[in-house]
Amino acid sequence: MRVLVVEDHAETRELVTRAIARDGHVVAGAGSAEEARRALAAGSWDVLVVDLGLPDGDGLMLCRVLRSEGHDAPVLVLTAQGAVACRVECLDAGADDFLPKPFAVAELRARVRALGRRGPLPRGLVRTVGEVRLDVTARRATRGAAAIPLTAREWAVIELLVARGGAVVSREEILEAAWGEASEHASASLDVIIARARRKLGAEVIRTVRGEGYAVDAGS
Repeated sequence: MRVLVVEDHAETRELVTRAIARDGHVVAGAGSAEEARRALAAGSWDVLVVDLGLPDGDGLMLCRVLRSEGHDAPVLVLTAQGAVACRVECLDAGADDFLPKPFAVAELRARVRALGRRGPLPRGLVRTVGEVRLDVTARRATRGAAAIPLTAREWAVIELLVARGGAVVSREEILEAAWGEASEHASASLDVIIARARRKLGAEVIRTVRGEGYAVDAGS
């Protein structure tokens, strides 16, 4: 897998690059948005790790520009800001996941692996199940004209299920993608997230396949 790390702080860039390379990935670094754009023009990348603070702009602007230009590689944003508003802004800008600083290197590696396995999400992906409409790209859920509020973690689970077009996704894969680990604690959290999402969306939207995992049927 080819991973591009966009981080202006040289020590942090080297730390992140070495950590990801330990999993056998080909990793390159860029110290600015302009360097990142040159690297993207020169070749294809499977995952981008992007810091919010860059000398010639910010990571959010870079995400928006890349999405507008048709780049669909999954983006993991690194940010020192943990506020919900910042997370929402990252996701709205086209990021696929975010990791607050300071972070554990093991979690960083797990999130990169999970994004690489998932691959690009189709942009503009919308699924309708019964009266519920799930706009994955905009992270907007509605029932008729009424908006259904979902948390970032609930969306992380739902978008993975929707992207599979009705195929069953195992608990282990969901845990790696949304939590970065398949621990007992994360597994218990997944049960809570599934139950909460069902209460909001309706029990028919997320289907349980006993012993295998979960699915959101293809719908329309």
